[in-house]
Amino acid sequence: MYKTLIVSDELSDLESIDFQAISFKSYLTDYPKKSEPKTRVINLCDTANYLSQGYYCSLLAEARQHQVMPSLKVVNALRTKDRDTKPRVDISHLCAKVGASVLAEPQLVMFGMCQLPELAKISGFVFNKYQAPLLRLSFSVKASRTFALVERVAISSLSEEEKAHFKVAIERFTQSTWRSSKGRKMRWDLAILVNPSEPSPPSNSIALNRFVKAARKFSINATLVTKDELTDLSHFDALFIRETTAIDHHTYELAIKAENEGLVVIDDPQSILRCCNKAFLHDAFSYQKVPSPNTRILHEYNEDTLDELEREFGFPMVLKMPEGSFSRGVYKAKNRDELHDRLTELFQFTALVLVQEYMFTEFDWRIGVLNGRPLYACRYKMARGHWQIYNHDASKRNFSGGWDTLPTFEVPKYILDAALKACRIIGDGLYGVDIKSVNGKPYVIEVNDNPSLESGVEDAYLGKELYMQIMAEFQQRLEARGRI
Repeated sequence: MYKTLIVSDELSDLESIDFQAISFKSYLTDYPKKSEPKTRVINLCDTANYLSQGYYCSLLAEARQHQVMPSLKVVNALRTKDRDTKPRVDISHLCAKVGASVLAEPQLVMFGMCQLPELAKISGFVFNKYQAPLLRLSFSVKASRTFALVERVAISSLSEEEKAHFKVAIERFTQSTWRSSKGRKMRWDLAILVNPSEPSPPSNSIALNRFVKAARKFSINATLVTKDELTDLSHFDALFIRETTAIDHHTYELAIKAENEGLVVIDDPQSILRCCNKAFLHDAFSYQKVPSPNTRILHEYNEDTLDELEREFGFPMVLKMPEGSFSRGVYKAKNRDELHDRLTELFQFTALVLVQEYMFTEFDWRIGVLNGRPLYACRYKMARGHWQIYNHDASKRNFSGGWDTLPTFEVPKYILDAALKACRIIGDGLYGVDIKSVNGKPYVIEVNDNPSLESGVEDAYLGKELYMQIMAEFQQRLEARGRI
């Protein structure tokens, strides 16, 4: 658990903020203290000048191994007074819906937050690169690119109205991200990464709330955060990704960064890397003798290739992009013309295409596995009038089929054995293994690193115990790493 210190040149600027605020002199002489908890410092001192109190506040914080904002690197980057040498951030990709009038005037950013809703994403993006309590952004356009020029702002320069906004911003920031330990007995902080605008998220809102409540039972303070709010991973002890993962995506980047910073991470980057690519899964399944459908990987094709595929698989056959989730990038070719057209289409986006034998079943098994042990079991039925459990071309009502949730001890042993064998190839994380059963034999279709965990579906048998078991795993891993 971290303690937060707010350090300022003038404590009068912080009179009404309900957090521990100290002067630079106090921070210089009274810290570090014996047996103090891990400490985070918000440096509100003026950092305009080299070797100023503000400069030394960040310097000493880093020497004392305190997490500090701004870091000394950011302090140095923002010290310039020359407009031509001010840090600039390319924000062109965020300006599509921002009017020119909004960018005409400089804007004040407080802990990544701006008063103008239109600039919320830009403010968060720049703050993620230059993490300082107060920034002023001005904007310029060069060669059709839009840039944000970044400069530091001293709290003493704010108007009374701006100070009122700042007090709200610092309280919101410290309460939602850099929490004070005051009145709390939680040992750890867990970030649950979510995307509220995702059409088919891995967990619905009820499930997410149950994760938060279950975490408290294990002395874990869980917070739902978006990628824009997750500006500093050092605020947390663990990361739980409840947003659909992909390799060329912020979920994978955040998983790597969190693991490198010593956080407990589910989904860990290795699991994402392995599960998100069906070419890896196919090769690994073949090498480790995991039962799976007959599959061939293509890197090119011609008429002879089509002949070979028709002889080997017959029609229909299944075509897959190596990367995809929720049945996206998966197609059924019912004849040679469809096979040719689909391959032509897919090779425009990927260097490899998987061709797989078609197996019709009324349902797919989904076995949830956590750290090498079965957690839950579902039978997902095919979407109405469709050959997959998800039909992305259907209405919301018919998007997916029905399901049955049952205890793992009612699952055939050969299904559980196949699921656990497949997971041993991936790692010790949280997985959902999709398996077809044909004539009493299992065929592993894929292993999902970010399985669906929705209230009313996967938790239909275990109920709240499902969330408790996952949070218990976090607690055990945190205990093992000694992050107190």
